[in-house]
Amino acid sequence: MKEMINPGRREFIRKGGILITTAAVSKPALLIAQERAKSNPEKKPEEQKEIEISPVEDLMREHAALARILLIYDEIIVCLKSRKEFPPDVLVNSTGLIRRFVEDYHEKLEENYLFPRFEKAGKLVDLVKMLYQQHQTGRRLTDRIRGLASLKAPGEKAELAQYLGLFTRMYRPHKAREDTVLFPAFHSVVSAKEFDALGDVFEDEEQKLFGKDGFEKIVGEVAALEKKLSLYELSGFTPKL
Repeated sequence: MKEMINPGRREFIRKGGILITTAAVSKPALLIAQERAKSNPEKKPEEQKEIEISPVEDLMREHAALARILLIYDEIIVCLKSRKEFPPDVLVNSTGLIRRFVEDYHEKLEENYLFPRFEKAGKLVDLVKMLYQQHQTGRRLTDRIRGLASLKAPGEKAELAQYLGLFTRMYRPHKAREDTVLFPAFHSVVSAKEFDALGDVFEDEEQKLFGKDGFEKIVGEVAALEKKLSLYELSGFTPKL
């Protein structure tokens, strides 16, 4: 004969079950949070709440900043070929961003932390060699562009437009190949622990060169240059159909 359970007891058991289940679910989450806090004891609570950016995501968003500078180069090429005036400081400052942010920072991260690991693992070796070669070519192009940025001598506009075009033509497929082939494969040549650690390394390098919120500052500089060329508003890129 089944034991009769009165309604009050049944309600007590039901509520007790909910509490036990909730505790079972909540405890692991609490332990995870505690472990994360222990692994970064030097960080303040508000700093621990910040969303961490993976090294690959970091590199890809830097590519997005580069893409915006390439659009500035495109517009300057149009101005040079159509003999339309543009603020000369836009070109000077754009090449400065390419040198200090793309070539001296972003590409150095790739050359110091990504390329050697792919070569050691024997993966995508030919691609890595070509990417490195393009880095060197890009720096030579930047030197020539910066040398012509003042536009003092006759005929320099055509030469400058040519070098800017060579730069944009090379870097669009360059960054696209890294985003779609190299970066997705990076997980296969490093351990999960090493991958996470590189995120901190990249952040430290960024702060060392550009200060706190360095990426945001660079994006702000790019936006200021876009505004001078009337490129900032996305609506300007929308075709009228």
